[in-house]
Amino acid sequence: MISRRERVLNLAVLVFMSLVVLVPVSLLVLASLSPTPNGRPAFGDLRWDNFVVAWQQSDFGSHLLVSLTVSLAVVGITLVITPLAAYGLAVLKAPGHKWVFLVFLAGIMIPLEGIIVPLYFTMRATPFSSTVVALIIAHSGLSVSFGVFWMRAAFRSVPGGILESAMIDGAGPLRILRSIMLPLSAPALITLGLLTFMWTWNDYFLAFVLVNNPDQLPVTVALGSFSNKYTTQYNLMSAAAILVALPIVVLYVVFQRRFIEGVLAGAVKG
Repeated sequence: MISRRERVLNLAVLVFMSLVVLVPVSLLVLASLSPTPNGRPAFGDLRWDNFVVAWQQSDFGSHLLVSLTVSLAVVGITLVITPLAAYGLAVLKAPGHKWVFLVFLAGIMIPLEGIIVPLYFTMRATPFSSTVVALIIAHSGLSVSFGVFWMRAAFRSVPGGILESAMIDGAGPLRILRSIMLPLSAPALITLGLLTFMWTWNDYFLAFVLVNNPDQLPVTVALGSFSNKYTTQYNLMSAAAILVALPIVVLYVVFQRRFIEGVLAGAVKG
């Protein structure tokens, strides 16, 4: 049983952490609605048209489309490749699966700063240099390492008796993957898709290095350019920042139950 003192302490910590998150967000929203460039809140004069101005001045529509294209493409590639690779490593025990798994782990442990230079020169030597395709390839390669690690843990948590029963009934490897492994690991797969989408959408460093074409910049890099152009107009900068973050907030609100289920499943089973 949790004592009253522990409950009060837990509640106090939760309230404090909520304030740490909500206060800056609230100030950002108020600044985005400010009628003055300094972003000073004015509750009697909320300028919702700041979002329209920020959208038009920065051409956010085209940049949002680029970010959406890249994020969805990376999620699709990751969700196709990683279950297959993880299934081969965790269930089929492909030859050399332990060494191959170490290679995927290396992809997680090596920081992006350590590979950005060779990655840049590699992409520059391809026909996809400074294009959205280069960004999709780079993000997919980075996401697959974590995805294999994540899905391998999910597949290893499936009881072996279920697999043995399916084999006795005559199910082949592909049937087991399609009818047993993927449905049982659906929360982990959904969580992987959400994490991949958020990481890709929020990326700035990789996009800043690999894409130099102004027409193919994702929204995060476009926000940086917009901030440099409107350095003293904090209300427009705040409105632009909210426009960039809004799709991720909406995505999390819609899928928060699935996201939490997948994280908890991975924590308990993995």
